[in-house]
Amino acid sequence: MVLGILVGYACHETFPDQKITTDIAAHISIATDVFLRLIKMIISLLVFSTLTIGIAHMGDGKAAGRIGAKAMSWFIIASLVSLTLGMLLSNFLQLGAHLGFPLPATDASTGLKTAAFTLKDFVAHMVPKSPIEAMANNEILQVLVFAIFFGSALGAMGDAGRKLTAVIDQLAQVMLRITGSIMKLAPLAVFAAMASVVTTNGLAILATFAKFMGGFYLGMFCLWVLLIAGGFAFIGRRVFTLIGLIREPFLLAFSTASSEAAYPKLLDALDKFGVQRKISSFVLPMGYSFNLDGSMMYCTFAVLFISQAYGIDLSIGTQITMLLLLMLTSKGMAGVPRASLVVIAATLNQFHIPEAGLLLLMGIDQFLDMGRSATNAVGNAVATAVVAKWEGALHDPQEASDVNVATAQIRA
Repeated sequence: MVLGILVGYACHETFPDQKITTDIAAHISIATDVFLRLIKMIISLLVFSTLTIGIAHMGDGKAAGRIGAKAMSWFIIASLVSLTLGMLLSNFLQLGAHLGFPLPATDASTGLKTAAFTLKDFVAHMVPKSPIEAMANNEILQVLVFAIFFGSALGAMGDAGRKLTAVIDQLAQVMLRITGSIMKLAPLAVFAAMASVVTTNGLAILATFAKFMGGFYLGMFCLWVLLIAGGFAFIGRRVFTLIGLIREPFLLAFSTASSEAAYPKLLDALDKFGVQRKISSFVLPMGYSFNLDGSMMYCTFAVLFISQAYGIDLSIGTQITMLLLLMLTSKGMAGVPRASLVVIAATLNQFHIPEAGLLLLMGIDQFLDMGRSATNAVGNAVATAVVAKWEGALHDPQEASDVNVATAQIRA
């Protein structure tokens, strides 16, 4: 990652022409683009197969419903904590006040579609018209819904569904094997991602928005502390072992600014931590749609930053209303390109704040997205471990290994 920053800085300083640096960055980013496309290639089948097997081995829909309810309870609490912390810090730090440079005209267009994130559309969007279409478009939330129905039906069939369960189990093993091969490209993807971003933007843009970025990452750090503290309350000192195990997926999500890129590594880290696969393969995909802690905090930071920049005073009541609105509109944003910006734009319109203010943040969105993606990885790892603890499905690593071996022998 550091090497990528140095190479990117050298390219940016050597070639002052913006067109040349853009072309160089485009060629450097080929490795990252290929890596992320490979991740997108496997993510739907990986989620479907692992989640279906996890639910099928639970044996009945009641267990899945119970685990889902526990996971959603944690997700809602974590969402409220993220949004509230972002609101408090934004009001305290006043990051948008007295910027010292011209603001975009209020009638400037961002080119973002803001009508897509309504409660009605979200609820309708949850249910796939076709599972094949959902997988083809990498609609993880829709794949999740179909896998819940499919796995529950398969589990209810008992012995009659054993052969099909074995086939899907083998599919999951194949997808995990492919994932292992793809992950060997991760270091190259991280290098290319950092080099490309710095080549295009340089490091000067970081100085221009240092106040906002510093405040945002301070908020991220505070959120990490709260998430770890929440994990400590339920799983004790083992939460620090978990943080050590997810270091690699954390850095991968940070460097590539993609939560999806970290999913396979998170699944592997949770296995090593002692979480039974039937829990991790169920809770983790849910978290990718409902537990985007970093993205939600960014939404509050961005909306309040823009309102402060344009001198628009929002009362506490209005801010609380905005917080509750973001609780709804932020769900299901995973897998949608620049979805955080779309959610923010829709929120700005709702409260009559100039949408053009987003133009202030678009230049540094990649740097901010890195922190959001890494925080999402931390939040989902902690959430999965806590739910496993509640379900009595969190073992010591050696015990978990024995359980996995025994399970594999039974399946064989």
